Amino acid sequence: MGSMKAARFSRFGGPEVLEIVDLPDPHPGPRQIRIAVHAAGVSLSDWKKRKGLMDQDLPQTLGYEAAGIVDEIGDGVSGVALGDRVFGVNGDGAAQAERAVLSAWAPIPASLDFAQVAALPAAIETAARALDQLGVTGGGTLLINGASGSVGSAAVQFAVARGARVIGTASPANHDYLRSLGAEPVGYGDGLAGPVLRLAPGGVDRALDVAGSDVLPELIELAGGAEHVLTVADFAGARKYDVRFSRGDSGRALYILGEIGGLIESGRFALPPVRTFPLAEIAEAHRVSESGRARGKIVLLPI
Repeated sequence: MGSMKAARFSRFGGPEVLEIVDLPDPHPGPRQIRIAVHAAGVSLSDWKKRKGLMDQDLPQTLGYEAAGIVDEIGDGVSGVALGDRVFGVNGDGAAQAERAVLSAWAPIPASLDFAQVAALPAAIETAARALDQLGVTGGGTLLINGASGSVGSAAVQFAVARGARVIGTASPANHDYLRSLGAEPVGYGDGLAGPVLRLAPGGVDRALDVAGSDVLPELIELAGGAEHVLTVADFAGARKYDVRFSRGDSGRALYILGEIGGLIESGRFALPPVRTFPLAEIAEAHRVSESGRARGKIVLLPI
């Protein structure tokens, strides 16, 4: 059995509990492939897992998204060859390693590098799924609470590409960024209703909460009912206000992996800024991620 370096923790706590250990090489099952990982994305769920806020089992590995070069192919897989550059999803949360098995993947556009696309799968899947479940298929006005982060900015761009008018909340420092993506920015702070109604006097057709900042009652009011609102961030609020909470186990929008390359190359999707760290510096990467000061996405480089 070969072995590889992988990120893991065997107790819950701060970034200092993270370690790089030797684990057996994984192998793909039916309809899976394995890659030599060149880049793996870090998401908010990583540090929630590390703090013991999610799965209680120990030890745990980390990482749901990666990009790299195909080096092993499982049974029943077609359309991909050894040596291909691909990016995709690791359903076991074990992508922050030298090798990882992918259960869904797509080719990397020739113009992009591994780090750029490793930052995409979780954010674009969440954004596309949320818009599908909200029924954002064409025109109308969509309000996005938390529009400048990785999920929010993807949702802005997909909604614009589908023909919607988008109003997005963000701190003032991110307003020019939102305008560049095609959204009309409004500030956070004391009440959303006033600024939004100045832009859309009749309210909005739908509202998506990405930030989870206790705004569901205002979103319900602006969108004309809880059935026009969806959150990916506020589980407790969703239950309290009878708003749909979207999670990955309610049907994933994995088709977006195959579509994103065309959107990028046609100029309809701007990649989020990426900050890279060597895999060995995972603790520092977590500190930066958790501080909330990192604009864009943090990516680990095992190679």
